[in-house]
Amino acid sequence: MTVVEDTGARSSVTSGRRPSRLFRNPMSKIASIPLIITSVGIFVGCTVWTIVYSFTNSRLLPRLEFVGLAQYERLWSDNRWLTSISNLGKFGVFSMVFTLVIGFFLATLLDRKIRGEDIFRTIILYPFALSFIVTGLVWQWILNPQFGIQHVVRSMGWESFTFDPLNNPQIVLYGLLIAGLWQGTGLIMCIMLAGLRGIDEDIWKAAKVDGIGTVKTYIQIIIPMMRPVFITSLVLIAAGIIKVYDLVVAQTSGGPGLSSQMPAMYVYSYMFGGQNLGQGFAASTMMLLSVAIVLIPWAYLEFGGKKRG
Repeated sequence: MTVVEDTGARSSVTSGRRPSRLFRNPMSKIASIPLIITSVGIFVGCTVWTIVYSFTNSRLLPRLEFVGLAQYERLWSDNRWLTSISNLGKFGVFSMVFTLVIGFFLATLLDRKIRGEDIFRTIILYPFALSFIVTGLVWQWILNPQFGIQHVVRSMGWESFTFDPLNNPQIVLYGLLIAGLWQGTGLIMCIMLAGLRGIDEDIWKAAKVDGIGTVKTYIQIIIPMMRPVFITSLVLIAAGIIKVYDLVVAQTSGGPGLSSQMPAMYVYSYMFGGQNLGQGFAASTMMLLSVAIVLIPWAYLEFGGKKRG
């Protein structure tokens, strides 16, 4: 009887020492209440507000005059919006592929523990510290035919050389792509380098013992092991692509014509320039939907897989 009572008392003490997860660290949970209220009230609230008013006929000021899907029908019949979506798709595909490839390639070079690694890493990462406005203006000067790359090459004797992407509707997106890669590749390189440094050295030793070459080791072993790193990088790149605005404004202002128009510029022009809030809200909702399409699969792969595991 005494043993049973002691066991029960001991279990009660043990259970008292280990409260449920809900009641652990109560002060930190209390301190996070303002952040939760701000997130729910501002971010979620404003998102819902935008979606609701996208179904209204709001012009200069918001007004609850519902028109159903009229704003969305007008949006998807607007050539400017369709062109901006097409431009975003082309820019997004090239930006995503080249950023991942270049970032991973630079990370593999730095992972060889070369001399002066810290200096090279700082130089490559430095453009990420600049704003897109500064980046856009810098590359606008570099690509300017009057005193940029074209002028320098012609002054060296190649008079027929022509390189003016920002004024050519056919290749203007590639001019934007160069600036975007220059700024964003450094961050992806650091993420990839952190992933490579997290791989056990014994894997490389085992691959060498088995006679597997370096390239084959990366393709068959290292890259599959870095799947979470690649997924995170893809989400970061995609989120930045969808909301690209200031880089385009600084370099081309959406021109020539509509050749570099982007959805974010469309939203801004209708909400603040065209005084058509309903149309701007509809375009914003479609951008929100595109972000959700990117984030939901990522959240499922990251957290759903862990729960199943």
